[in-house]
Amino acid sequence: MNLSTKAIDPYTIKELLQLQVMNQLSLLTSGRNSVTEQSDNTDFASILNGMLAGMDSASPQSAGGMTAGAGLVPGQAWGPAMLSGLSTASAGALTKKFASVNTKPSAYEPLIQEASRRFGVEPSVVKAVIHAESSFNANAVSGAGAKGLMQLMDATGQGLGVDNPFDPAQNIHGGTRYLSNLISKYGGSLGTALAAYNAGPTRLDRLGIRNDQDLAEKLHLLPNETQQYVRKVLALKEHYEA
Repeated sequence: MNLSTKAIDPYTIKELLQLQVMNQLSLLTSGRNSVTEQSDNTDFASILNGMLAGMDSASPQSAGGMTAGAGLVPGQAWGPAMLSGLSTASAGALTKKFASVNTKPSAYEPLIQEASRRFGVEPSVVKAVIHAESSFNANAVSGAGAKGLMQLMDATGQGLGVDNPFDPAQNIHGGTRYLSNLISKYGGSLGTALAAYNAGPTRLDRLGIRNDQDLAEKLHLLPNETQQYVRKVLALKEHYEA
């Protein structure tokens, strides 16, 4: 690979690390760990690791010494990582990864559109959350007891008027309503709302995270699962908009 380490600045290193994380995000989605996807993850990680291998000696600020979330700029680090400075091979691997996502309308499209209109949440956001939470499996149940398409906990669902979390209409209605409430709570900051959806608003409030600027500065204080979740949903959102 003809890539000079001197030409890669710390910002690009950060982007490479984010790419590596994003490429492993599908591991968070139940039922998606096929042999093919694991192979893609290994190949892509190898490409990035090879690009990063010589940087510790070539740069005074090594990738390993960077704090997760440090220096992130709202609206810049959330979407799919920029391809500038990457080789054709690594760019192709990222494109292939997103190309495997099926964005055709699902059987739940009318329910998603209705809930989106009613609660003012973009359809692409609702689809991205459903994709990340359950891979569109209406009968999904997490180890923590979250249920259905948008993985609602019983107490949360009941507070949103959801009697049967496995009913797609109720689950999408309740999940979208809850997401809308979080977006409003955090002044329209989608990334922060998604972090709260995954980790709970109490945790964010305790850390003083009120918007995406706060989230960018304190993302590393949240669980690794939440960090990956936010990046994954926002990347999927852009893909569903394509």
